[in-house]
Amino acid sequence: MPANKTGPSGKKKSGKKKGRRARLLVITLVLLLVAGVGFGAYWSVSTVRASFPETSGTLQLKGLSGQVKVARDGNGIPQIYADSAEDLFRAQGFVQAQDRFWEMDVRRHLTAGRLSEMFGEGQVETDAFVRTMGWRKVAQEEYDTKLSASTKKALQAYSDGVNAYLKDHQGKSLSVEYAALSFKNDYKPEPWTPVDSVAWLKAMAWDLRGNMQDEIDRSLAATRLSPKQIDQLYPAYPYDRNKPIVDGGAIDPLKKAFDPTATPSESTQTGGTTGATGTGGTGGTTGKPGGATTGGANGTTGGVGGANGATGGTTGGAGSANPTTGGSAGGGLRSGLSSLSNTLDKIPALLGPSGNGIGSNSWVVSGKYTTTGKPLLANDPHLAPQMPSLWYQMGLHCTKVSAACPYDVAGYTFSGMPGVVIGHNQNIAWGMTNMGADVSDLYLEKVTAGTYLYDGKQVPFTTRKETIKVAGGKSRDFTIRSTNSGPVVSDRNDELGKVGQDAPVQDPAPDRAEGYAVSLRWTALDAGKSMDALLDLDKAKDFKDFQKAAAEFEVPSQNLVYADTEGNIGYQAPGRIPVRKGDGRYPAPGWDPAYKWTGTIPQAELPWDYNPKRGYIVTANQAVADKKYPYQLTSDWGYGARSQRINDLIQSKIKDGGKISTDDMQKMQMDNTSEIAKLLTPYLLKIDLKGDNERETKYVREAQKLLEGWDYTQEADSAAAAYFNAVWRNTLKLSFGNKLPKELRVKDQCLRVRPANDSGPQEDLDGNTRLVTECGERDPDSAQPDGGDRWFEVVRNILDKPDDAWWKTNGTRANPDAGAHNRDELLAQAMKDARMELTSKLGKDVNSWSWGRLHQLNLKNQTLGKDGPAIVRWLLNRGPWNLAGGEAAVNAAGWNAAGGYDVIWVPSMRMVVNLGDLDKSRWINLTGASGHAYNAHYYDQTDKWAKGELLPWAYSADAVKKATDAELTLKP
Repeated sequence: MPANKTGPSGKKKSGKKKGRRARLLVITLVLLLVAGVGFGAYWSVSTVRASFPETSGTLQLKGLSGQVKVARDGNGIPQIYADSAEDLFRAQGFVQAQDRFWEMDVRRHLTAGRLSEMFGEGQVETDAFVRTMGWRKVAQEEYDTKLSASTKKALQAYSDGVNAYLKDHQGKSLSVEYAALSFKNDYKPEPWTPVDSVAWLKAMAWDLRGNMQDEIDRSLAATRLSPKQIDQLYPAYPYDRNKPIVDGGAIDPLKKAFDPTATPSESTQTGGTTGATGTGGTGGTTGKPGGATTGGANGTTGGVGGANGATGGTTGGAGSANPTTGGSAGGGLRSGLSSLSNTLDKIPALLGPSGNGIGSNSWVVSGKYTTTGKPLLANDPHLAPQMPSLWYQMGLHCTKVSAACPYDVAGYTFSGMPGVVIGHNQNIAWGMTNMGADVSDLYLEKVTAGTYLYDGKQVPFTTRKETIKVAGGKSRDFTIRSTNSGPVVSDRNDELGKVGQDAPVQDPAPDRAEGYAVSLRWTALDAGKSMDALLDLDKAKDFKDFQKAAAEFEVPSQNLVYADTEGNIGYQAPGRIPVRKGDGRYPAPGWDPAYKWTGTIPQAELPWDYNPKRGYIVTANQAVADKKYPYQLTSDWGYGARSQRINDLIQSKIKDGGKISTDDMQKMQMDNTSEIAKLLTPYLLKIDLKGDNERETKYVREAQKLLEGWDYTQEADSAAAAYFNAVWRNTLKLSFGNKLPKELRVKDQCLRVRPANDSGPQEDLDGNTRLVTECGERDPDSAQPDGGDRWFEVVRNILDKPDDAWWKTNGTRANPDAGAHNRDELLAQAMKDARMELTSKLGKDVNSWSWGRLHQLNLKNQTLGKDGPAIVRWLLNRGPWNLAGGEAAVNAAGWNAAGGYDVIWVPSMRMVVNLGDLDKSRWINLTGASGHAYNAHYYDQTDKWAKGELLPWAYSADAVKKATDAELTLKP
């Protein structure tokens, strides 16, 4: 049991607007009243309980065609039974509004760029950026032009159910948060609309958008690193060691379709893309700092310094594979990209921090290798921890399944959207993991006030006007500009407005001081049919139906894993994935038509698998297909540490005729093994640690001895895991972190370094090195090096090279030789630093250390629980929990090595589906069914989740009846 489940967590963020602080202070006073502090417990209890849902008895729900039953189990998880599909979704909307409407309302304001209407001036910048992208606009277009009639009926019925609840519930009867808001402004929720539901898919797609952050980070890294060094930090995927999802297969050149049984040699390269350079006139540039000359089409690279030095010349221009520029040209571009990165950080990451950690595990094992004789399917998406959980467990059952009412499905839903996202019906089960396909590109644009350059011509912007209403403040009007690539995202940030002030472009851009604007091309900004796909999955009967539904699942691109009650297993890679020139690793020149997307990969040619001979399928964000697959899906896969560990666990279990049980699948989900510890620990144990004296030597060796005999598992009570992870963090900081530009380092961590892009003398005539103080700018959750499995590969590639430049560090002014000169010296310093760090955090006695005390989960309300004063966070947040697991482990309780040890992404739910007996399936949520802070089901699953336990998952009518704790009847 965590010690402080209702205690405050984290520190109050600084720099908020005064108006927002005042508003939060008012809300604080209200919540103190709600909590019964100073004004009596009776009013507080009645206010809190006013929003608790009625879960038994009978209620009227206008619009129903017949009675609906809502059966809740002991954890408050509802199973809904109705005679028609419309009644089913109407009831779903009503029930989700009962438990989660505050969450739903905040989400729709986020996706519409209207958070300022609820929370005031502090959200204007976020709203402006979201509106610039146009999430709500695209959702409206999808509803108007793309979605099927049956999906629209479901969306409308769902909306009617939500609105029926809103009609009778306002203020404190809706949630305690509305009671608080009413003391400051007259905000009242508007009726729910179908487009509110559709727009949530855009937020989901945003957090799973692929490699945009990597694209920015590579560009920013060029201020201090050479192209070769950057490539070392983004190594190639290790196909020889970590297997892709589909191991083999090829595109049939005659059928123009992927065949999982074909060999790669049978595949043609038609439609595939390879890296290419720009054409003359729009190619790269080369030059010295402070000036530029037009280069060739290949964007010739100028002189570049070492890891700690200055970037001498200019890297390839915008027409090259690497358009990042050095010198004063690069300064403007870097400033713009850094500012864009900071803007992206301010968009609420509802699914998780953008980076290598966000992902999932899902695998399925054929009945050939299970104790049940039928498939077992596991899934645990890794997303941001939040209160309440992103997921809402639910069952949707037609009392008689027919063409008119085809749903008998249960699983995990999104509050605010009809249907089930992940789960099973009576015939099939499915899971999802993020594919990580590269579905977005940043384009550099040469602009004037009203036009942008394209193919040698000035083209007028497409514009639209927007107004942001602000609670307690003046409305803001602004104009959104778009190019033929997409919205100009740099317009929504003052610093981005100065992008590339001295950029070496041929055509002047008066409002940009001859610089670049930045536009965004992203598949989610094109109307699609993903909402159709989700509802089609819910009623799929076999693999053919599953693939048909997957074909419409355009964004976000997900790995879809499949199993059915007939004993089949399968996989499908869906998604709208662009075909482009080059590899998409850097911003592209928007003025060059050669860099526009030329289409998308045909669905028939995307990889899939069905009943593979190996008897199982594993997806955990690794490469989808082998390197001979002709299309480029991305250059930035996860590196396969988790996926290969799962493969190894399955293989070890089934060798010599072994069988896998549901218990085995559950245990695999909790595997805490550290793959980087397996690699690095033998080197650490060989280091001859020495201090300045005998006492200090003993002191540092006490910690080193913890690694002797360690099995590399990261249990919450493990002292060895705590020490190793501290060594890993300090190793990364010394070898890489301190050599990265400020834009990638943790905010407010300052270093004395040579000026970026400095071509002056190394020292003055007195022998003093020219140094400046440079402080990091990145939020801790997204700073680098984050320690994910990309960094596993980076270190693996230099571990057998003890004299590699990355192992070398600078000394001090007083002692220039004090820095590390090789691998062993750097590792020794990291081990000493780790000993000191953990002594300060956990105490001097190494035997009292534990990984869980460092590695804690705090669940935070996504609005007031993050930005409110400490007392508000104390009232709404829960934690801490001391967690096992770690970065890139199967039990992926992720942390960012640059920012600290706190848990920043988690298995947001876990499920194991038993296709032999669906009632013997198991599931768990991160928190609970309720979004009401003091409801019994607010976080009643969290303790079990933290221990790796799963709840029984009743599915059949008989099993649900036995598990029912409360039953509500909804009548017309």
